[in-house]
Amino acid sequence: MKINGKLTLKYKNEESASLIHKALEIDNEGFLESEIEGKTINYTIDSENLGSFLATVDDLIASEIVAEKILNKTK
Repeated sequence: MKINGKLTLKYKNEESASLIHKALEIDNEGFLESEIEGKTINYTIDSENLGSFLATVDDLIASEIVAEKILNKTK
């Protein structure tokens, strides 16, 4: 069974979206596709099974939370 999903993250400004996107891009390579549009990052996740899909989404969200906390602390 193939599982597909999209996750959209919106930020306060384009700079924040760009910094988060760049920070996470390396970890995401090969696991999901990402696209930045202004203040929004769109992720597309394709997995062969539910377990892999959920693990990918969980890792993405956990990494985003850490990156956002670092970004907020440095401003």
